[in-house]
Amino acid sequence: MAARRDKVIITCAVTGSIHTPTMTPYLPVTPEEIAAEAIGAWRAGAAIIHLHARDPRDGRPTPDPKVFMQFLPRIKAETDAVINITTGGGHNMTVQQRLEAPLAAKPEMCSLNMGSMNFGLFHLVGKYKEWKHEWEPQYLEATRDFIFRNTYKDIEFSLEHLGKECGTKFEFECYDVGHLYNLAHFVDRGLVEPPMLVQTIFGILGGIGPETDNLMHMRRTADHLFGDSYHWSILGAGRHQMGLVTMGAIMGGHCRVGLEDSIYLRKGELAHSNAAQVAKIRTILSELSLDIATADEAREMLALKGRNNVAF
Repeated sequence: MAARRDKVIITCAVTGSIHTPTMTPYLPVTPEEIAAEAIGAWRAGAAIIHLHARDPRDGRPTPDPKVFMQFLPRIKAETDAVINITTGGGHNMTVQQRLEAPLAAKPEMCSLNMGSMNFGLFHLVGKYKEWKHEWEPQYLEATRDFIFRNTYKDIEFSLEHLGKECGTKFEFECYDVGHLYNLAHFVDRGLVEPPMLVQTIFGILGGIGPETDNLMHMRRTADHLFGDSYHWSILGAGRHQMGLVTMGAIMGGHCRVGLEDSIYLRKGELAHSNAAQVAKIRTILSELSLDIATADEAREMLALKGRNNVAF
């Protein structure tokens, strides 16, 4: 039984580090584009904006805090959104690099991956014959021999220095059942305290699959481990995005959409913006008679420190 949900929190992940510029012309790359997409997603109904940064020259993921600081203040100034910064970064970054921007910005929220895993993107290379940038196929192919590192020590560091010292709360990203048990371990040790936002992720190669039975299994497991001390959210990768988040919402969960997770709006149609995906899931939720949480309502549900207690 997840925490009682009167309203649905929509998270929008604006650009991520999975998709590359060749895959869609609508992927935000520059700080100006990332800020504009974040603001548009908030206007469409997203309470939480999840952010990565990209090198404005060629769109490759970057951990550079200077790039983050080119869009974070604008988003804060023009919205009241909960700003959520990645600690996952990109596949070519060390753990230290991934944490550099969050530690500098001290945001209300950060993502936190709950275990090391194979994170396969190499299978995407064969879908494209030509590339805008030389780095793209190399970046994707490198995941064939790559482990996305999130050791217990790494997680402890984030919980101590981002959580305890900065007052940042986390979007706990769980790509498989074992990740839920890892989170329970930290709860048992008193390093994580409720309320928690548990993001269950389906459809990434290396994580749990996108079948509906898996969605229900992850929910049952989280209920067993956390009772009513957590808020459940659903992320469906690629073509599974809208179907899985809709099913999760019907079951009492929150929703995550955005171009990080899927570049499509519907079958065969690229999403022209993050706002388009937010607007679509908001329409679906409305048709299900579900109310949408504002940013301040999300803050209250998740016990966040407030938008003025950040370093940007």
